[in-house]
Amino acid sequence: MNDTTSTDTELAELDRIARQIDIDAPVERVWELISRPGWYVNDGAVEADPDLHWEGDVAVLRHPRLGEYRFRTVTLDKPRYAAFRWIGTPFRNESTPSTLVEFWIDERDGGGVTLRVVESGFSGLADDPATWLKEREGNDKGWFAELKAAKVFVEKSAPTPTTQP
Repeated sequence: MNDTTSTDTELAELDRIARQIDIDAPVERVWELISRPGWYVNDGAVEADPDLHWEGDVAVLRHPRLGEYRFRTVTLDKPRYAAFRWIGTPFRNESTPSTLVEFWIDERDGGGVTLRVVESGFSGLADDPATWLKEREGNDKGWFAELKAAKVFVEKSAPTPTTQP
């Protein structure tokens, strides 16, 4: 969005990003991925064994190129919903505002699931809309890539159904 004279209504709509993707894998396999804090911090492919450890109730993810990220788990409602709050990145610390990332898994008729993500709270990142819109822009593009990476990772590692002779 290049227009800096956005209305309040337009800005409210831009406070969140919503994306979804269909995945041909069972709910349980998708849950294994989305319940892991920070799986979406990567170089375009989900890491099978990330450098993830816990400091109390904070998940700390260290990526060799992207740096260290911290997440607080808000809700885990197995196997349908997970929510995390970014609480520290290379660009902000735990005391600064952050966004909320929520995932939903919905079974599809005929098999597989639809994975939905909503990241919200961008307007709380800065008083100046131009500042938070710039950060949102990168995440807006990023969620397309991250959902595609999730699909590839989960489908590749999902058990293949066998047929009875």
